[in-house]
Amino acid sequence: MPRRFDTAGEITPTDIAEARKELGRHLAQWRTVAGLRQVDLAKLIRYSRSQIANVEVGRDNTTRVFWRNADAALGARGALLAMSDQVQALVQNFQAQREHVRDQGRQQAGTPSAPPISPVEPCPAGCGCGPAVVGRWTTREVRALREALRMSLRAFSEHLDTTIAAVSSWEHRSTPALDEQSMLDQALTAADSHIKARFWLLLDNPEDPIPGAHDHPAATRRPTASPIHHANRIRPAS
Repeated sequence: MPRRFDTAGEITPTDIAEARKELGRHLAQWRTVAGLRQVDLAKLIRYSRSQIANVEVGRDNTTRVFWRNADAALGARGALLAMSDQVQALVQNFQAQREHVRDQGRQQAGTPSAPPISPVEPCPAGCGCGPAVVGRWTTREVRALREALRMSLRAFSEHLDTTIAAVSSWEHRSTPALDEQSMLDQALTAADSHIKARFWLLLDNPEDPIPGAHDHPAATRRPTASPIHHANRIRPAS
């Protein structure tokens, strides 16, 4: 039976980190019982072996699609998916707790509470990478996110629960629709600090354009990334 994570009282980033580690340990146990290596499971659910490894040690905040696929591949009968939902509920409670503390601080300072803005969310692990907003997703941002996740077109489409044709179109021809942009917002919000750092690096270097993101010749190619605003941004160490 999946463990019920206690959400009563104050939740800390350490609580979330420990919950993710325990969830990762359960994934490793189910994989071992199934007689699969990390690379075997990665092939079954179309994710990279490194991502499986990161999830198993609690370093990767992945999506519900990942856990649904892993649960089915390992025959966990909903146990892994239920645990992942509990961890996500813990994260959401932590975020609500932090917002409540901010509201109290604003009230004490005599300033009105700010309305929530989507998709800006603080990193639940308290990594300090800061919230992030993409003003408009273009071919460049989509490709940057996929490369930052180290995913193939197939794996990325599975990650977003969409089709390979849709992802290919976003990367080469069309701007994603508004509901599709919201899907990408959520994927970026859920990414860990290492993935976000790679995302910034890919977009911040106009001298090293993302391969295949545009069909124009290199001599006339110009950076087309839309503005990305993020508070308290900490650049990754070189």
